[in-house]
Amino acid sequence: EFIRSSYFNKKEDTRFSSSVGKFVGFTEQGVKYAANWNNNPSYLSAMKAQKEAVCLNHVQNKYSNVLTKS
Repeated sequence: EFIRSSYFNKKEDTRFSSSVGKFVGFTEQGVKYAANWNNNPSYLSAMKAQKEAVCLNHVQNKYSNVLTKS
């Protein structure tokens, strides 16, 4: 799962979760940001692609490294 959170003044403002597939706002301002980002299809699809770019490409390498060291 890929999660990207934004914080302001040590409070979580927004979060994108690949399992949900959209942004969620936790503050008044964060709800506005999330609504804006969810209405932008190109930005939303770019965030969804981050799961493959970041997580799926690296998980096998990390998993193999852990197994060889145990």
